[in-house]
Amino acid sequence: MANKTIHKQAIFYTLINYLGTAIGIVSALFIYPLDYGFSGIVKFIDNITQLLYPVMVLGASHALIKFYPALDDKRRKQLFNYSLISILTVSVVVLFFIIAFDKITGYKKIILVYFAFPISISLAFIDLFRKQAQQMQKLAVPALFEKIIPKIALPVLFIMLLNNVLGVNESLFYYVITYMVVFLFTGFYLFRYFKPGYNYRFKTLFGEISRRDYFRYSLFSFAGSLGSVLAFRIDGIVVFNLISDEANGIFGNAVTIASAMQVPAIGLFALYAPVISEYLKSGNLKELHVKYKETARLLFFVGALLFSCIVIGIDDLFSLLPSYEKLRQMIPVICISGFSVLINMATGFNTEIITYSNYYRFNMIAIVSLIGLNIPLNLFVVYYTDWGIEGIAWASFVSVTLFNALKMVFIYKKFRLLPFDKNFFILGLIFASSLCLVCLLPDLSDNFLNLVFKVGLSLILNIVIVYKLRLVHQVTVWVDKAMFFVRK
Repeated sequence: MANKTIHKQAIFYTLINYLGTAIGIVSALFIYPLDYGFSGIVKFIDNITQLLYPVMVLGASHALIKFYPALDDKRRKQLFNYSLISILTVSVVVLFFIIAFDKITGYKKIILVYFAFPISISLAFIDLFRKQAQQMQKLAVPALFEKIIPKIALPVLFIMLLNNVLGVNESLFYYVITYMVVFLFTGFYLFRYFKPGYNYRFKTLFGEISRRDYFRYSLFSFAGSLGSVLAFRIDGIVVFNLISDEANGIFGNAVTIASAMQVPAIGLFALYAPVISEYLKSGNLKELHVKYKETARLLFFVGALLFSCIVIGIDDLFSLLPSYEKLRQMIPVICISGFSVLINMATGFNTEIITYSNYYRFNMIAIVSLIGLNIPLNLFVVYYTDWGIEGIAWASFVSVTLFNALKMVFIYKKFRLLPFDKNFFILGLIFASSLCLVCLLPDLSDNFLNLVFKVGLSLILNIVIVYKLRLVHQVTVWVDKAMFFVRK
């Protein structure tokens, strides 16, 4: 029954993420290219937000997942309340440091940091609420609020700006309000099902779990989260400050389109987090290994399928749109970022295994190593090459690949678990061969026909071969069901 609930939630969560991603892609294709400058400003605010809100959370949401299974219902509510107070307290401290940073440095674009601050607070609480909903297997509705409302609001504000209904600062103000609305909606939904009460005396809570273990785990989780932001979001901050607003808009929109590939991974990772935590707590490494390989193989199949379609059809697709000359600037970044996403998906839930194990401290080592590579690479690209945003994308690709390889090697040494097996490598050979074959075929004279023919051929080849060889269990089940309904 539990697995059925997880799979049902995973489906809803994935559909919601795809809907939000679809809205984002449509906006990136038809609306945001009309003003890459404003788009770059919004992307910069988003990057600063992603930098600030892990500081405000300070590992509290990960600790909720980690210590939840060991507590009774009363202590779980106390743990949630403690997390609320922690986020509120740290947020005040963060605001103080932002004001001090403003006074000391006189940073010219500090107003954008102030816009990011209330969004960061909202996301910090949303993250905690989402983790609690995750424990209750009620993740779909909070995901609907978080993934859909901002994706609808931003294009609307963008159009109002382009039509001179709103100014830049007014548009950004309403963008902030959007996240505050999401925070309120998520809270109202959660508290319908979860009543934490008003018990804010935490002595009994830390009688059940070690205060030292809690803070140590929270701080290491925070370090991992913040490090991930520095490692994977630094590119947008570098592009905005050292290249231009417009370049950041192009780069950010390209990453948005490439990120569509990782939606299935986001849903599965979020919903399997409690399961992974429980497997590690009970020492059930055999089942964990099965899930590890199954998930990596499924996500690699989905990611490689989408990546092949992007590489084969992106230029033909853009050529059908009115803003082709602006859109074509994104193509190299889309392909490189898509490859990065594929690598991340192919290695399964590496981060979750480390985070919820007793070796969570390793996340800090991996992240510090990644930062030490990614930031110098970004700066090298900007100051010593003329590669521009394409070079920034390659720097991120190298960082993602080495980051995942390091985690995978560590997990193998500590748990003897690998996400790869023989079928995984056969999958890789199939996708590489089909991609080369389709790309070598001569192009048709019509872009639309060429898009349909080549993308369709790639999909058919890969799905049919994988199904016939029974390489991915879930694909076999899906195709069998589809064939049953067709025959019926």
